[in-house]
Amino acid sequence: MTRVTQSLCMLSRIAAVTFGFLLFAAAVQRPQTDRVIAVGDVHGHLDGFLSILQAAGLIDQSRQWTGGRATLVQTGDLVDRGPKSRAVLDFLMTLQNEASKKGGAVRVSMGNHEMMMILGDMRYVVAEDYAAFADSRSEQRRTAAFREYSRLETQKGRVAVEETWMTAHPPGFIEHRDAFGPQGKYGKWVRGLPPINKVGDSIFLHGGINPALDIKSIDQLNEGVKREVQAFDTITRYMIDRKLALPFFTIDEFVQAAKEELVKTNAISPVDQTPENRTHAQILEGLLQASNWLSIHDDGPLWFRGYDRWSDAEGEPQIAKLTQTLGIQRVVVAHTPQASGEIRPRFGGKVFLIDTALMLGKPSALEISGGRVRAIYLNRQTDLN
Repeated sequence: MTRVTQSLCMLSRIAAVTFGFLLFAAAVQRPQTDRVIAVGDVHGHLDGFLSILQAAGLIDQSRQWTGGRATLVQTGDLVDRGPKSRAVLDFLMTLQNEASKKGGAVRVSMGNHEMMMILGDMRYVVAEDYAAFADSRSEQRRTAAFREYSRLETQKGRVAVEETWMTAHPPGFIEHRDAFGPQGKYGKWVRGLPPINKVGDSIFLHGGINPALDIKSIDQLNEGVKREVQAFDTITRYMIDRKLALPFFTIDEFVQAAKEELVKTNAISPVDQTPENRTHAQILEGLLQASNWLSIHDDGPLWFRGYDRWSDAEGEPQIAKLTQTLGIQRVVVAHTPQASGEIRPRFGGKVFLIDTALMLGKPSALEISGGRVRAIYLNRQTDLN
């Protein structure tokens, strides 16, 4: 079996991952813990994150784990917008290991901005984040990367403008893309994050589960997003190996390269099309269909905002059905900043919206312990049930 045929077979399996993909096994049971603390969007604001973890009693002033057997669940969007995304990731990855050694746990759910880093959607990466990856060899890497890009553009009959390209690719850009690639330190870690974490009788995710998706189990959704990430990595690796794209390309550049190659491939007369031509086109078309993926679509678990926008009458029956189907008591989500700056319970306490705009100086945490739910802020705590 050729590599092309293998790629097509993999993509055929991956094609099942849309809104109608097959059901998977029941959700993995998580160990019961004494106390669960959930924190929403961080967006590179390390100081605010540290302050609320200290207020919740999970770390001390030295950033050491003091939470005992507690479980910290962070619901995604650690990166982008803020100045210290890399430092946030390094801290949390270290805390994850430390907590497990002391009887606790740190679980992280994938957010839409973690998915954006996988794809190379760089719209919200700030200058400080690129700078955090720059080193003494960054200029050398940038120069080499531009030469590669210029050669590729020349093959397509275009001329690359160095000044324009350098402005769009500041020092640290190439290293940033490499670090979030499939083999990069952060790329490996974020690819291992599930969209949904289940702890005790609660589930924690970034956006929410749209009832229209007819999700029957947590693993169904988690596995679906995982396969989409694998599909993206497979297609882009295929393109890089065939000199159609470069490893540091953004999602827009990958898509543009796929479109241009498809124009050439589809221009071949049907009579002259070979099985390899057809397979080649199908692989590239797989990338152009990504807008329908669960991990990218507005109705997918990383992007859905319905829990914030629904009326009580609209949401209560749908949430009641969802919690019954999944066998849980509550859903905890972030993604949509709450205008009040406070954690917002909805639909009879079955949903908690926990993004209180930490990046704007309003950090908070949700505590669940023994059926009791409370909001923790820097200067007070409030019971929510």
